[in-house]
Amino acid sequence: MESALNEAVAQIERAKAAVSPVVHSFFDEPTNTATYVVWDPATRKAAIVDSVLNFDAAAGRTNTASADAVIAYVREHGLSVDWLLETHAHADHLSAAPYLQKALGGQLAIGRDIIRVQNVFGKIFNAGTDFERDGSEFDHLFDDGDRFTIGDIEAIALHVPGHTPADMAYVIGDAVFTGDTLFMPDYGTARADFPGGDARQLFRSIRRLMQLPDETRLFLCHDYKAAGRDRYVWETTVGAQRVGNVHVHEGWTKTTSSRCAPVGTPPCRCPSSSCHRCRSICAAAICRSRKSTAPATSRFHWIRCDARISPCHAACRLHRRPDDRVRCGDHVAGQRPHRRGQRHVRACPRSL
Repeated sequence: MESALNEAVAQIERAKAAVSPVVHSFFDEPTNTATYVVWDPATRKAAIVDSVLNFDAAAGRTNTASADAVIAYVREHGLSVDWLLETHAHADHLSAAPYLQKALGGQLAIGRDIIRVQNVFGKIFNAGTDFERDGSEFDHLFDDGDRFTIGDIEAIALHVPGHTPADMAYVIGDAVFTGDTLFMPDYGTARADFPGGDARQLFRSIRRLMQLPDETRLFLCHDYKAAGRDRYVWETTVGAQRVGNVHVHEGWTKTTSSRCAPVGTPPCRCPSSSCHRCRSICAAAICRSRKSTAPATSRFHWIRCDARISPCHAACRLHRRPDDRVRCGDHVAGQRPHRRGQRHVRACPRSL
């Protein structure tokens, strides 16, 4: 067993003899995403894992209802947020981490290999040189085995690539936040057909997590209610996964191909990932949000209009064809006219 995993096992054993972290979950049913607030009851220091910014695809608008519920919980319990943790760049939801950071503070962190993801999808989305691809949009980039604390509770980051190159699992006390590496035992494992995904790597990452003690709590990023189950569940244990995971249970010796071939595109809800039925992972939903108020160019075909043109028109940067020049919806809706030189964004109708 390698050193980072040895340290994680030792940490879990120590945590069992001490105070376990409190874990409170928020489940967003439209994206099937679980967000967690994990905190130390002794110091009331906290971390928020995989937050959700709500997105209405039909209206092309975001709202902060899910994030506001997290803020209310943190304030109600008198918590101080030290970390805003992302397990990976997400395909199916927009992160609320920048919004939460403004309200609650804390360091925004993700795995160092987000740089690889930014490079891959920067090219796919033709993002241009204004999209920095060095991870500098984050406050901290974790390497495998990096240690940190939440109050008096020890934590360690484990690199678990496969779903994407940048996936991390965060071991906090005796709790592990696995991201999309594993789902509930009756549902199996994450998909591995995104650019940069690798089913063999994913299998090795899962086997790595399964070397943790059986009673270790696992908190998953998603649940989709497997056949025969009528309720959402997003907490399990290493032992339950080892014995009962339908794809990688104990005794399974070869990588399954069921998550290797394309399995359909995620119903992405965010304009900065590739929306509606796009085949891509989030091109850093949070990666660009601190640099610009405009969504990243993506297969949702968000375009920039220029109010200096009357009537306001703009060409989709992805299509780049004359018939894709569209009139700005704000003018059509009769909203307040733009100030001269003001820029804004809207969704290209070809993507709706």
